[in-house]
Amino acid sequence: MDLTQLRCFVAVAEELHFGRAARRLDMLPSALGRQIRLLEESAGMPLLLRTTRNVALSPDGAALLDEVCALLGQAEALERRFHERGRRCARVLRVGAIDTAAAGLVPDLLHDFRERRAGVTVQLVEDKTVRLLPRLLSGRLDLAFVRPPESPDKRIEFLELFHETPVVALPSRHGLAKRRRLTVAALLGQPLIVPDRSSRPHSHDLTMKLFERAGLKPTIAQVAEEKQTIVNLVAARLGLAIVPRWASRFAVSGVRFIPLALENTTDLKLLPLAAAWLRGSRDPLRDEMLAVLRLRLSKYAAKA
Repeated sequence: MDLTQLRCFVAVAEELHFGRAARRLDMLPSALGRQIRLLEESAGMPLLLRTTRNVALSPDGAALLDEVCALLGQAEALERRFHERGRRCARVLRVGAIDTAAAGLVPDLLHDFRERRAGVTVQLVEDKTVRLLPRLLSGRLDLAFVRPPESPDKRIEFLELFHETPVVALPSRHGLAKRRRLTVAALLGQPLIVPDRSSRPHSHDLTMKLFERAGLKPTIAQVAEEKQTIVNLVAARLGLAIVPRWASRFAVSGVRFIPLALENTTDLKLLPLAAAWLRGSRDPLRDEMLAVLRLRLSKYAAKA
């Protein structure tokens, strides 16, 4: 019995669905099921009752759940205390960011921050939201720039910053590449490349919702994991993609980024970016970076 198995058990107990729990933990359902079986073998009792359609807690599982949650809370608190103790004399700020924030927001923010604190080392981790938020909870990150989840963890403080602007990435020799702006209707019938929804729900839903609001159906030709990969696939003429404007900072030749003409202002609010940190934690370096962020926010938002 280890902490990984216990975290898997809590996720399944709260979701009562192996697929949703696996997406929440960013792991394969088969790997999640293996962890649950190992836990049940170690405990010597069934903790979950499974049928082909439903998952429920067994009486023993229900009795164990509160104790497991308390134990995991103690483990996370202990890990945070050790991280905070090591940081008292350190001049290191650990920042996480999703890909477009790492390409667009973070360089400008670090430039402005170092004007105040030139001696601080900033360690940058680029990853997906589903992987950055657990690092905040465990104390491995001090600050993260993420897409705010639909059901935010109450242990994390979120500060919504702005919404990124969607643009169309298309091969530079494509028939639409000479246009100054493109409408969603102009993309009808074009092969589109979208991210996988399980790991990037906001970016996936960007394309789907824009077409839905236009009363149209997109032609999905390819699903890819990373935005850098998506832009590379566009360069290889495998399709077009609707991406955040900061994706144009990825160094890929043969791709043009054209503004998307949107009539409905709500269409501009599909790519929220938020700063996130552990609620109730104290960190002078992080708070200084947040102060710079708030001071220059309008400048950063204008570039998004």
